[in-house]
Amino acid sequence: MKVEVWTDMICPFCYIGKRRLEAGIEKLANPQAVEIVYRSFEMNPNMEINPLDDVYGIAASRNGSTREYMKSLLAEISRRAEQDGLKFNYDSAKMTNTFNAHRLLQYAKQFGKADELMERLYRAYFTDSMHIGDVSTLIDLAVQTGLDAANTAEMLESNRFSEEVREDEAAAKKAGLQGVPYFVINDRYAINGAQPAEVFIQTLQQAWSEEYPIVHWPSSDDRESSLCEDGFCSVPQTEKL
Repeated sequence: MKVEVWTDMICPFCYIGKRRLEAGIEKLANPQAVEIVYRSFEMNPNMEINPLDDVYGIAASRNGSTREYMKSLLAEISRRAEQDGLKFNYDSAKMTNTFNAHRLLQYAKQFGKADELMERLYRAYFTDSMHIGDVSTLIDLAVQTGLDAANTAEMLESNRFSEEVREDEAAAKKAGLQGVPYFVINDRYAINGAQPAEVFIQTLQQAWSEEYPIVHWPSSDDRESSLCEDGFCSVPQTEKL
């Protein structure tokens, strides 16, 4: 089963949504059968790598609000994040352009490291107050997730994976996405935003039941009935004739 996730590393609800998606996946009969595919989406593609203002000032300017209001709003989001076991440190967060981080994410896909890198990028920005627009920081984070430092540096110094980032963003625009996170499950179900964990659980289980329908064996045969456990029935193996 495939779950596509449009996300940005500086989006608070993307990090919260990741936790809630994971809670839903854990409820499935076989969580390892779920493939998560991350798609790139820049919340603010015109952001400088080293902006002069802090998170509160940038958010206020972007939303036509006041610094005090945005500080209050982000404090509330931080409290909500704590309910999902996350720690946000907005007072020291380093707002930045995420294009290179997205290129790194696309690169990590080639090695099956996208989920590990995505988690590390979220934590780096929201919890550790690291500068994820800085190339040296991105290399360090890549190494922490098992990627080669020299190869990662070479990639970041080039324009590689720029096209893949733009393709994801073009697909998002075509689909009418105005923000993230956005989850697409098996090309059939979509979840917009960091919905409650129950929404992810219900939707994933519905998609799972369609992908792997339960087989009901005759109740008169105790041997075959015993193959059903915890609401999931496995098909008994048959010999080749």
